[in-house]
Amino acid sequence: MACIVMERDRKGSKPDSKAPARAYERARGGEARMIGDLMPAIGRTAFRRFGFVQSSVVTRWPEIVGAAHARHCAPESIRFPVGEKSAGTLHLVVSPAHAPIIQHVVPEIIERVNRFFGYRAVAQVRMRQGVVDGPRAAAPAGPPPALRPVPIELGDSLRDVGDPELRAVLESLARSLDQAAENRAKQDRKPR
Repeated sequence: MACIVMERDRKGSKPDSKAPARAYERARGGEARMIGDLMPAIGRTAFRRFGFVQSSVVTRWPEIVGAAHARHCAPESIRFPVGEKSAGTLHLVVSPAHAPIIQHVVPEIIERVNRFFGYRAVAQVRMRQGVVDGPRAAAPAGPPPALRPVPIELGDSLRDVGDPELRAVLESLARSLDQAAENRAKQDRKPR
């Protein structure tokens, strides 16, 4: 077995001694980060591939064009002329039944998208008919406020409750108990 010794090896080290191999350790550092902080960086490359300079155009589409239009159209890509970042073409997917309506509001959509970017990023819109997943519905609102007043005998004791959320829950419970008592009374009065 022949050993080739390079000139650089002879200068600073002894040829007979071998340094123990050191295992590679990945540098650790920083605190744990939330996945939401990492996703824009991960999704940015995918969005750029489809022509979106800012991924927020997709994520904030209902804010940009309004919830009514966002239910029926969604951005697909923005294509700019070669070497430029202005006067681009916004490609939209539009639900087939609403395409004529969206076509009438295209100037408004262009204005809103350009206002979002802060410069004339979009000059024209091209539409393609397809299935549009509307924006996610907001969390369902709580039950509507009851129009019936809280019974007088329970109202005085509820005024002392300091937490407004707890007070609202207790008032709702009092109303439902009062209504249940009335329903039982009506059932008792009903002839059989």
